[in-house]
Amino acid sequence: MNNRKMNITNETTWRETTPGGVILDAGNAEDFKTGDWRAMRPVWYEDKCKHCLLCWVVCPDNSILVEDGKIKGFDYDHCKGCGVCTKQCKFGALDFVPEE
Repeated sequence: MNNRKMNITNETTWRETTPGGVILDAGNAEDFKTGDWRAMRPVWYEDKCKHCLLCWVVCPDNSILVEDGKIKGFDYDHCKGCGVCTKQCKFGALDFVPEE
């Protein structure tokens, strides 16, 4: 199989993609903005956050941005809206709302 990286954009036709949507190279999830198909999204309330990072640990998409041991926000381009982080937060710092 050809080991090349696909550059898929809104203008890419189905004929230009790989058969069956096969991913040709590892570690390319960062290249695809998968957050645009979520129905719900987490909302972070910084004033209630204790920066315990338990939400960060359970996030399957690595969408919680942390800098110097503190949460800085969300990467909504890759957050799929699973809500796992909001269930983990015991301080009311995360809410789960419909995507608009």
